[in-house]
Parts: sequence; C-alpha cells; structure tokens
Amino acid sequence: MERDRDEVFDIDDFLKHLTERPGVYRMLDNQGQIIYVGKAKNLKRRVSSYFKKRHDEIKTAKMVEQVARIEVTITETESEAFILENTLIKRHKPKYNILFRDDKSYPYIYVSTAKKYPSLSFHRGAKRRKGEYFGPFPNASAVHHTLHALQKIFPVRQCAESVFQHRSRPCLQYQIKRCSGPCIEGLVSDDDYQRDVRHTMMFLQGKSFAVVEELGEQMQQASMQMEYEQAAVYRDRISALRSIQSQHLINQPGNRDIDVIAVASQGDQVCLCLMMYRGGNLWGSETFFPKVAANSETEEIIDAFIVQHYQLHPAPHTILLDRKLTEEKALQSLLTEKYQRKTGFKVAKTQTDKSLWQLAQTNAEAGLKQQMTQKSNQLQRLKALQEALELAQPPKHMECFDISHTQGNLTVASCVVFKDGVPSSSDYRKFNIEGIQPGDDYAAMHQVLQRRYSRLKKEADRLPDLVVIDGGKGQLNQAIEVLKGLELDFLPLVSVAKGEGRKAGLEVLYTPYNSDGIDLADDDVALHLINHIRDEAHRFAITSHRKKRAKAMTHSRLEDIQGIGPKTRKNLLLHFGGLGEVKNAAVSELQKVKGISKDKAQTIYDFFHGEV
Repeated sequence: MERDRDEVFDIDDFLKHLTERPGVYRMLDNQGQIIYVGKAKNLKRRVSSYFKKRHDEIKTAKMVEQVARIEVTITETESEAFILENTLIKRHKPKYNILFRDDKSYPYIYVSTAKKYPSLSFHRGAKRRKGEYFGPFPNASAVHHTLHALQKIFPVRQCAESVFQHRSRPCLQYQIKRCSGPCIEGLVSDDDYQRDVRHTMMFLQGKSFAVVEELGEQMQQASMQMEYEQAAVYRDRISALRSIQSQHLINQPGNRDIDVIAVASQGDQVCLCLMMYRGGNLWGSETFFPKVAANSETEEIIDAFIVQHYQLHPAPHTILLDRKLTEEKALQSLLTEKYQRKTGFKVAKTQTDKSLWQLAQTNAEAGLKQQMTQKSNQLQRLKALQEALELAQPPKHMECFDISHTQGNLTVASCVVFKDGVPSSSDYRKFNIEGIQPGDDYAAMHQVLQRRYSRLKKEADRLPDLVVIDGGKGQLNQAIEVLKGLELDFLPLVSVAKGEGRKAGLEVLYTPYNSDGIDLADDDVALHLINHIRDEAHRFAITSHRKKRAKAMTHSRLEDIQGIGPKTRKNLLLHFGGLGEVKNAAVSELQKVKGISKDKAQTIYDFFHGEV
C-alpha cells in the first residue's frame, strides 16, 4: 500500500484547498527527501507565504525553488504542532532546518538529582553533570516557559547552586510561593520536597496523568483530616495540570507505543491515515492512497494495510482502530511471530482514545479531499486540452520532447511521459544525440523522434494519445516528417513555441492542421497542462545534459589510449604537470616516465598526433 510518488503536485491547487487549522508541514524535493519541517498556527496562511511573495533571504528562496511536494499533519493546537515539529526535525534532520541539526544546539531542562535538594535549571551543551536531562526543547523561550509553568505547580527551587549554598533567609520566590525554601532548615521537610521533585520529573516524562491521580488521593486524605488549606493547594495543582493536559492531546498517559489508523473513502477513492505515537508522544503521520475497487469495505482496506505495512515497519505495542477486525487473531499472530512480542488491537472507547482516533480521521478526510480535488482538476485539464486541440479523446497518455546542449556540444534529448495528466517518471527516457552538426536542434529532434517511435512500432508498444514538441514550426515539421515516414502520422501532434519576450503564458501552440497557431489565454487550464509537461521535459533534458557534461569534464583523454592504465596515467601527469604538456611531449621525453616503454611512448604520441 504505497503512495503514488509519480503523482503531480499542483502547488496552487494545494494552497487553495489547504486547511486553516494548526499543524506541521513537511517540504520535500523531487527525490522525496524532506528538506524542511515547519509548524503553523494557520497552515494555509503560513505555507502560502512561501509562494506568494519574493524572499530576500537567500536560504529561503533557494529552499522554495527545490520544493516538489508538501505534506501536512493537522494538530488540535499550535503547541501540539510545536512538539511534533521538533520531533520530526530531530528524526529527519532536514537540511534547511540547519539550526537544529545537533542535539547540542537544543536547550534542555536539567534536574540535579545528585544533590540533596535538587534544582531545575536551563541547560545547553554537553551533558557532563550528574542528573536528569529533559528535552530537547525547540528554543530557549520554550524552556523558560516550561520552567515558569512548573514553578506555579511544584515549588522546586530554580536558583543557582552558589546562591542556594549561601542563603541565610528565604528569597522572594519563597514569599510568592514559587519555592518551598529548602535553603532554610525547617521550611519544608525532606520527604515533601523529594515528592515535589518526583512529581516534577513525572510531569517532564509525560506522566502528568499519573501525577494528577496521586495529587487527587493526597487532596482527599488532607480533606478527610480537615487540612483544608493543604487540600486547596493540591486542588490548585490538579487544576493547573488539567489545564495543561487539555491543551496537549499529543501527550498521552504512560509511555505507550500506539499506531492509530483511520480511513476515509468516497467511491473508489480511499485515504488511510496512520498516526504514530511513541513513548506517549506523536512522532508523525502519513497518508496512503491505495488503489482499491469501488465500494471496498473499510475493514478490508485496514486488513491489507496491516499485513503489508508491518512487514516492512516495526509494529507498536497497540494498534488503535474504530472497529473490531474479524481477522484480528490471525493478524495478531502474524505480528507476534514476526516481532516476537505481542501487538494488541484496541477499539477506541475511552474519551482519550476517541480523541486520538478522531484526530487521525480528520487527517484522513483532509487528505482524501485534497486528493479528489486534485484528480478532478487533472481530468478538467485533460478535457480542456482535448477541446483546445480538437482531439477525438482526452490525451491520457502524452509524450513530450526537448533538446539540451552547451554551444552544440554533448547534445541530449529528453522524452517525458504523462499518464492521466500526471508525470510517470519510470517511463522517462533520455537520448544521447550523435552524428549531427553541433547545434542543429532540428536534426537532434528528428533523431530522437525516429529512435523513439521506430522502437515503439517495432515492439508494438503503447503509442501516445498526444506528442508534444518543445519548439516552433520548424521542430513541428521534423516531427511530421518522422511520423509520416514511420506511417504513424495519425498520432496527434502539437508544438509549443515561446511567446513574445519568452514570457510564461504567452506561448503559441501549432498543430499539423493549424499553422496560424492556437493562442490560449494565460489562465487556460489546457495551457497550464501543456506548460507543465513542456517544463518537465525541459527540466529532465537539462538535468541529463548536466550529468553528461560533468562526466565529460572529469574524463581524461588519456583514458581513451589503449594499454595505458591508471598508474601510468598518474605517472604521466605527475611527470609533465598536465595533459597539455603530455600532448606536446616528444617520444623521447615520454620514455623518461616510469613505466613507459618505447612502444607505449609511440602509442601515446600517435594518439595525439596521428599515425604516419
């Protein structure tokens, strides 16, 4: 159950339908690598800002140029997005999140547990001191905010050790009840202080629910003993913790490893969302768009996903669903046998579990909506192109050709394939063009078309519904000549000529039956599709050419001399200082090089100067 990575990503359409809810966005390049992770209070506004304005910052501008796809995970609150953002940055280490590439750059909360009266403090750098470290946090302000919140709930000291050792009377923090005053004997018992430290550490470990339960028991005991002021203290702490819990759905009770699965479907379109919680924290989410038959049961889809996904990825302790599976025992046995530990299936019934599943369902529905909107727009573009070019049917299979070279040298031709309006990169082909006059683009186009379609005809392979040529009437005439010679002149043809000033949106389309040109409006979706495949062919041609050029630049002509190995080439270059000097050397001079016999010297000389 894998996502179709060849599917086109329309950024304008994506931004148009992007949710305004908080969440995390991941920017990927054309290799599928995450290059940037960010959080947003409003996903639509934040992500749109990258593409709606010009960036003066070089790093941001360069990053935006490389974005080929964007994935989002919706969260309930911005603070949840904050937590998830840091988790993803730590795991994927995107190159444009460079400030967070090393844990030493992240701040921590340090608890000096080796001391009699441990303290809380801000920490950054190597972890050399004995004690417990909690984090990393995204920035210093996040640490200070957490320390400030902890002061209000648990009165554990946050002063420096030098200050603590030299106190003779309690400080202001004690007066405003932000510290229990362990610096002065008699203000707080050792047991009470250690209990507050333990509760603080439990809170930082994500065990705030357990802390609430313990505080509730203490409040009840104090009330039964008519210690109402102390009971009120516990009550206020519980209230503060409940307030924090309500803001962080991502933090769950216990160190649970849970995968939450939700499915949204409409007709034969399905989106499955997987949200992964590890140690009680949300690590990330992923959406899948399997190809399924219409009206497939949700349970069938989940069963297939569990079998396929967990063969490649470790199964968690619990898989949370909204229903009981009929094949649950068999699936459980399968996972237990593979990972030698039990994986349980759980139906969301408690309020916490329902909230977890509902968040996954929200992401699944958002993903499905985005997918269906995109596919609908692709079909509209195909139909619009059919109408503009007066084709018999929508061009579901299109092929586009482009030529790239450097001043006529190292000419490369590209052929990109679009199926159902989206790129099919596995069908892309590149052609090294040889035997033509350097810089003759017409001859290059003639050669690539001849090679491509003579082969398709010979192998009885699928022919395209539309052939697109990057160029004007001259390039179109080359295509007409080739297809006519191969008796394939029934294939629809169109060439894309750059408009005035070579500006986007001013292109003119030519067909064998319309030499005057078809001038579409710059906002016409048919022109957008043509420009998309033309630009993709151009990108692929340039990329292929650059690789060929880079290879040629690192290739030495000495490698083409028969009988001259790597060691001999190295000795020649070291002796003479460069290839130019080797070329100009006489046979007698070549013989002076270690390992060069008279015959080899003559071979090298003849290679550069020709035989007599």
